Amino acid sequence: MSWNAPSSSSGGAGSSTHVSAPTTISKRPKYSKFTQQELPACKPILTPGWVISTFMLVSIVFIPIGVASLFASRHVVEIVYRYETDCIPPASRRDKVKYIQSIEDKICTKNLTVPKHMKQPIYVYYQLDNFYQNHRRYVKSRSDGQLKYVSSENETQDCKPEDVANRISIVPCGLIAWSLFNDTFNFSLNNQQLAVNKRGISWKSDREHKFGKNVYPKNFRSGTLVGGAQLDSSIPLSEQEDLIVWMRTAAFPTFRKLYGKIEVDLEENEQIQVTLRNNYNTYSFNGKKKLVLSTTTWLGGKNDFLGIAYLAVGGLCFFLAMAFTIVYLFKPRQLGDPTYLSWNQNPGGH
Repeated sequence: MSWNAPSSSSGGAGSSTHVSAPTTISKRPKYSKFTQQELPACKPILTPGWVISTFMLVSIVFIPIGVASLFASRHVVEIVYRYETDCIPPASRRDKVKYIQSIEDKICTKNLTVPKHMKQPIYVYYQLDNFYQNHRRYVKSRSDGQLKYVSSENETQDCKPEDVANRISIVPCGLIAWSLFNDTFNFSLNNQQLAVNKRGISWKSDREHKFGKNVYPKNFRSGTLVGGAQLDSSIPLSEQEDLIVWMRTAAFPTFRKLYGKIEVDLEENEQIQVTLRNNYNTYSFNGKKKLVLSTTTWLGGKNDFLGIAYLAVGGLCFFLAMAFTIVYLFKPRQLGDPTYLSWNQNPGGH
């Protein structure tokens, strides 16, 4: 038995067929003044007056700043003493590396003359030349977690070869801590000791957030490789500011690091006797060592570059302003029609 089902497409005379139109997808972005770059905007016209005024304004601002900066820098009093050769006996200067690696006491003295009145505080720096603290392997040779947390004592995977000694983790580990600067300086004036304050020489943020108050040196300098200074195992890392200063690596091969502060005034022509312990080995890589005593001003330490840079830029702008003024006065040029600067207007009003 079979039958024919009515078709949905067939119908009577009054039936109608509905066919949906295909939907087109447009990639045209939604219109807005922002997307079509139609927001109100300033379109300055660089007339000779504006250009000359701008250059003159820059010169008026920059030249006084440059003069003030250079003046402040020239008022900084510095005493710089290079000692890596002077502190080696003449008989040992042919083999400096052998001398610095020997166990004999390497003390030398030097009298420094104060060139001008030095107002306290007088900052004591040591300067190293040709020492690449920015070397990639050197910079990575540390454990920030270990420096801050006792629980991270064994996180030494980045510290090789100064990671463990006698199967015990080194705290602090890494080449940066291992190579800590260990030359020492003692000062005396008129046979009286000049105290060097070594508190507050590091960044406060480093002391409080990067070095733990309950993390103490452990197993430090117990390996076969002899490095720099020794650390006191009874003092937490957050209070060992010589280490904190050294661990903030320098960006350039010539750098200064703060050693301490002398908190008394020094008068002109006074003689300071310096007793140095020349322990740090820079002779293996032809490095240089300098002792620096410096005052500061509102600008900081001695830095002629900043003042010279301001003067150079200000002077150049003043020269250009004068040159454009002369050209404008003796050989002027007719300005164009400003309507050409707008794309939606007819040129010339047509």
